[in-house]
Amino acid sequence: MSRLLPSRPSPATPRSLDAVVRRDDDWTTRPELRLRLLGLPPDLDTRDLWSCFSPHGTVSQIEIFEDSRGVRDGAAKITFSPPPLEPFWQNFRSLRVEGRAKPEIPVRLSLEAPRRTFYHPSPVDPSIKYPEVMTLQADSIDFGFMYDQNTMMSMHTVIASHRGGISFKQNMLHRETVVEFRLDIDTRSELFRFTIPFAYLDTILRVDGGESGIRELVLSLPTPPRFFRKLDERDTHEPKARYWAENLAWFRQTDITNFPANVKDAPITIKKPGPIIDIGRWTTYRLKVNISSTKAQNLFRQIGHALRDYNISIQKVTGFGIASHREPAVWKYIDQPITTPHQPTSSLADLFENETVPPLAFPVRYQLEVCISHGYLNEHNLSQEFVRQLRKMDPSKAQDILEYVAGQEKRIFEPMELFGLKVTKGSASRPPVPQYCVYVRSATVTPSTVYFNTPTVEISNRVVRYYAEHADRFLRVRFTDEKVEGKIYSTDRDTMNEVFTRVKRTLRNGIQIGDRHYEFLAFGNSQFRENGAYFYAPLPHLQAQYIRSWMGNFDEIPYVAQYAARLGQCFSTTRAIIGTRTTIREIEDEERNGHVFTDGVGMISPFLAQLITYELGIVSTSSEPPSIFQFRMGGCKGILAVSPFSKLQEITIRRSQYKFAARHEGLEIIRWSQFAAANLNRQIIVVLSALGVPDKVFIEKQKAQLADLTLAMTDELKALTMLQRDIDPNQITLTLAGMILEGFHRCQEPFMMSMLQLWRAWSIKYLKEKARITVEKGAFLLGCVDETATLRGHFYDLPPVPGAHESLEQRAKYLPEVFVQLSKGPGGKPAIILGPMLLARNPSLHPGDIRMVRGVDIEALRHLKDAVVVPQTGDRPIVNMCSGGDLDGDDYLVIWDPELLPREWNHPPMDFTPAEKVPLERPITPDDLTTFFVKYMKNDNLSRIAVAHLAFADSMEDGVKSAKCLKLAELHSTAVDYVKSGVPARMTRDLQPSKWPHFMEKKNRPRESIYHSRKVLGQLFDQVERVDFMPIYDAPFDKRVLRAYKLEGKTLEDAMVVKRQYDAAVRRIMAQHAIGTEFEVWSTFVMSHSKASNDYKFHEEIGRIAMALKDRFRALCYEKAGGSNFEVLGPFVAAMYTITADEIGQAVAEARARKANLTADKMPMMSFPWLFQSVLGKIANTVRAPGDNDYSNTAIDI
Repeated sequence: MSRLLPSRPSPATPRSLDAVVRRDDDWTTRPELRLRLLGLPPDLDTRDLWSCFSPHGTVSQIEIFEDSRGVRDGAAKITFSPPPLEPFWQNFRSLRVEGRAKPEIPVRLSLEAPRRTFYHPSPVDPSIKYPEVMTLQADSIDFGFMYDQNTMMSMHTVIASHRGGISFKQNMLHRETVVEFRLDIDTRSELFRFTIPFAYLDTILRVDGGESGIRELVLSLPTPPRFFRKLDERDTHEPKARYWAENLAWFRQTDITNFPANVKDAPITIKKPGPIIDIGRWTTYRLKVNISSTKAQNLFRQIGHALRDYNISIQKVTGFGIASHREPAVWKYIDQPITTPHQPTSSLADLFENETVPPLAFPVRYQLEVCISHGYLNEHNLSQEFVRQLRKMDPSKAQDILEYVAGQEKRIFEPMELFGLKVTKGSASRPPVPQYCVYVRSATVTPSTVYFNTPTVEISNRVVRYYAEHADRFLRVRFTDEKVEGKIYSTDRDTMNEVFTRVKRTLRNGIQIGDRHYEFLAFGNSQFRENGAYFYAPLPHLQAQYIRSWMGNFDEIPYVAQYAARLGQCFSTTRAIIGTRTTIREIEDEERNGHVFTDGVGMISPFLAQLITYELGIVSTSSEPPSIFQFRMGGCKGILAVSPFSKLQEITIRRSQYKFAARHEGLEIIRWSQFAAANLNRQIIVVLSALGVPDKVFIEKQKAQLADLTLAMTDELKALTMLQRDIDPNQITLTLAGMILEGFHRCQEPFMMSMLQLWRAWSIKYLKEKARITVEKGAFLLGCVDETATLRGHFYDLPPVPGAHESLEQRAKYLPEVFVQLSKGPGGKPAIILGPMLLARNPSLHPGDIRMVRGVDIEALRHLKDAVVVPQTGDRPIVNMCSGGDLDGDDYLVIWDPELLPREWNHPPMDFTPAEKVPLERPITPDDLTTFFVKYMKNDNLSRIAVAHLAFADSMEDGVKSAKCLKLAELHSTAVDYVKSGVPARMTRDLQPSKWPHFMEKKNRPRESIYHSRKVLGQLFDQVERVDFMPIYDAPFDKRVLRAYKLEGKTLEDAMVVKRQYDAAVRRIMAQHAIGTEFEVWSTFVMSHSKASNDYKFHEEIGRIAMALKDRFRALCYEKAGGSNFEVLGPFVAAMYTITADEIGQAVAEARARKANLTADKMPMMSFPWLFQSVLGKIANTVRAPGDNDYSNTAIDI
C-alpha cells in the first residue's frame, strides 16, 4: 500500500496515480475542480466564458473543444483552482453573455471526475506521495545578496499585509519552488512571483530563534530566477481564443522600479537606475515563515522531506546575520578620478580636495565588471583602497588577477587578499594570437541583468580584421534567457513582451562599460539565428555608420531581411588568403522554369586550391587539395569547385553568387570539402519509416553500433576501425585513430582511454536523444554542380519510376544521376559510388524531401572528391527537392546501404517557392534592422514547428504523410526562409500537440499528456541507456615518452609556464559555454553546454574555438622550444607530457590519501601535451634515452 504524507486525508483504498476518482461528494478537498460545458455556440471565446464563471471562483483554465476537422463542437472545459465555495453547477442552466442579441444561452454543466489523485510520488521511494502543491505563508521576504559567508545584506523588504500575503510554494508536479508576493508601486498594488527549478537549488538555510513560531528560510542562488507580474486576467484573452490558462496572465519581468522612464532611455549597465528590487543581482532571499499552528508545522516537515528527496537540504545554521541596506561607494571611485592626499586626513570629503590620479585603464575596468557581473566580486565588498591598489598596479598584472578571479568561478568576500596572489599570465600578457584569430570581448544580456565575459580567442571576420587596430572596441553580444535557462524562445503570446522590449532597448540605447558606450553595429547570419549581434564603441573619427558604409553598398536593397543578411555576410567567420592575387571571370547561371540550377556555384583553379591548402595548413587524407571551398569575396558568396580548365590564378563567379558591391575584394575561406560519416536522425528515420523502411532495420543497426562502441573500449582494432569509419565533422576521430596507431591504446594511456570513454558516452548520448545512428555505407558531403552538363536531372515528362515489384537495377535506370567519389574508400583508395542511393538534406520533414538518385561514373568529374555532384539538366534541381536546398554551401546526406533504401521512391516533392517579400518604400535604417532582429526573436517558430512535427509524426496513423505533418513541413520551410524573406511562419493552435511521446522527454508536461510510443523512435529510445563520462586519472602515463629524453630544468619550467596559460584558456572556454571538462573542449565531443545554441550549431562553433585554441598554443610552444622541427620540438613536447604526468600523479596520491573521488573539477588538466599528438607518437616509437632498453609499449602494427 502506498504511504501518503498528506496535508489532507488519504483515500480509503490505495490508488495509482492514474486512477480516476468517481465520487462527486468530495470535490471540496480537491486542489482543482473541472466542469464540462455542453451546448456552446461556436462564436464564444475564452473571454466570454471567463466573464461568466470568474464570479463563482478562481478560474485557472478554459478550453473550448474542436472536432477532428477543426470545427467547434459546442463543448468546453472550465477548471477552478481552488474549487468554488458552492456547487453552483447543480442549478446552472444558462450563460449570460453581454453584447449578444440573445444574451441568455442555454447550456448543460456537469462536474467531471478527477483524472489524477493530485499526489506526486517521491523520486526516492514511489510509495511515498506528496501533494502536488504545498504552500506555506510568510510574514515577510527580504531581497539582497550574501555580503559574507554568514551575512546577508538586505536591500529591500516586503511585508505581508491585508492587501496581499506572501506564499512559499513547492510545486512537485513542475519540480519548482514558487514565491509570490504583493508590492505597492506608486498608487497601485502589483502581484509578483519568481520560480526556482529544483535542479538549480541545492541548499536552503534555516535560521531559528527570534520570534516564536517563525522560521527564517534563506535561499541564495548563483543566478537570477525568472520573475513574473500578474496582469488583470480579463485583459489576457486573445480574440476568438479557444484556450486560456491562468499562467497566461503572468508576464515576465525585467525590472521592478519606481521610475520606468529612467530605464526606457538608459543604456544597459550592471548598475541599474533606481530599482525597487534588482531582480538580476539581488539573488538571496530571506523568508520569515509562520509555522505557529500544528498544521503549518506538519506541512513544514513534509516540505522538508519532499525537498530532501530532490537532493535539496534544509540546513540549520547559527550566527547568521543581516546587514542593512547601503549604497556602495566603489562606483564613485571607479567612475571618477581617485584622490591622493598630500597629508593624512580623517575626512573622506577631504580626499577629494587633494591631488587626483586617473581612473582605471579600460581593460582593467572591463575585467572588473566581468567579475562583478558574474557575482565573483560584489561592489559592496570593494573599498577605495582596493581600487587604488588596482590602479597602482601594472594594468596587465591587474587584468591577470581579475581574469584569475573570473576563471575560478567562486565568490571572493575579501578582495584585498587578491593582491597577494601569484597568478598565471592572462590575455593581457600573452603573445599575439594567430593572424586569423582575435581576442573578443563579449556580453550576454538576459532579461534581468548583463554578464560580461573574459576575452577569448576566436577566428576573426572581415570587419574585425580590417579594423584590427580597434579590435578591442568590438563587443559580441548575445541575448539569452536567464543564465541557466538558455535561449529565448519565440512565442505567439504577449507574456514575454517585456523581455523583447529589453532586447530592443539594448539595441537602441547600447551598453555602457566605464567610459565606453557600445552601440549596435550589425549581426552575422549565424549570430542572428542565435540571437546575437556585434556592438561597437565609436571613436570621433570612426563611427558605426562609417563601418557599415565600408562594408558595402546596400542602398538598392529594399527588403529589411535581405539587407540584414547582406550585412551579415561580412561577419562570417573566415580565414583570409593573403598569399596571391586572383583574376575574376564572370559567367551566367543555368536557369529554367524559375529555378537556378547553378545557384551559388563558382570555380577555382587547381593552382589556387593548392595555394589555399598550403596557406591554411589543411591536412587531407590524400595529397590533393580539397575539391570545394566555401568562400566570401567582396559581395560574393557560395562555393568554388576545383576546375581543371580554370587558368593559373583564376576564379569564376556566377551572377547568383554576387550579392552586393563591396570595397573589400580579398578571398576568404569559411570551410572546405571533406569526408564526414553519414548519420541518421529522428526526422529522417520517421520519413524513411513512412516510405517503407522496416523498423527492424533501424533497431538492428543501433544495436550493432552500441555493441561496437562497448567492444572498442577494450579491442584496439575495433576502436581503430570505427574511428576511421565514423568520422565526425571536426575530424577528431581521425586524430584518435592516429593515437591508437602510435600504441597509446595498447598501453592504456590515461588521456587516450579518457578520450575513448568520452567518444563512447557522447555517441550513446546522441543515439538516445537524437537517434544518431551511423551508416557505414553513406557520407555527409558538400554539394556542387556538374559543370559538364552530363548527369541526367529530374524531368517531369520521363516515365515514372517502376514500383517495388521491379528489380533494383531496373528501377534505378529511371532515376536522376549524381557523381560521388570518396577520397578514401574501403581499401584506402578513391572509390566512386555506383547504383541507387538516397539523397537528403537536414532537416527532412516532408516525405518528398528524401530523393532517390543513381550514382554513375563520369570521367570528366573524377577530379572532384568528397562531394556530391548533382546535375544542371532537368526541369527542377534535385537539391531544391531536398528540403529546398541549394549549392552555396549546403551539406547533403548520401546513403547507398540497400537496407535503408525505401520501398516508395521519390514521393512528390513539396513546393519550396519562398513567400513574397514586402519592400520598404524608404531607405533602410539601423532602427529597421534592430526592429527586425526583435521581431525575428519573437516569431522564429522553427524549433517549435520541428518539435510539433516530430510529435504528430509519431502519434498520427499516417505519420509524416498526415495532413498536420504536411502542413507543419510547409510551415517549416517558411520558417527557414524567415531570415531572408522577413515573412514569419504562424503556428495555429490546432498544430500544437496535446500529447507527447515519451522519447521526447517532456518532463514539465502533465503525466496524462505523455504516452509510451510503440513506433520506431520509441523502440530506439528504449534500447539505449545513457552512460556518464568519467575521465581516467589513475592509469600510468606512457613510459615511452617519459623516458625518451633527459630533460633540462629550464625546459620543464618553460613547459609549465605555457601549461598554466593553456589550462586557464581552457577553463575560460568551459566557463563561457558551461562545458564540464577539458576533454570535451579538446575533442569537441561536448556532453552538455549552455542552452544558448542548439547542439548542431554548437558542434560547429566549438570546433572553431578548439582549432583556434590549439593553433595559438602550438605557436607559443614553437616559440618556447626554439622551432617546429622535431629535433628541438621533441624534447619540449616530452617536457609537456612529463609535467602533466607529475601533476596528475601528485593529485591522484593526494586524493587517495583523503579518500576522495577523482573528479574532473578537482583534478589538474591533462590535455596540454596532446596539442602535439603526432609528435608524442613519434617520440614514443622512435626516441630512446641512452640505456633504456624497455620496449614493452610499442605501436600497434595494423
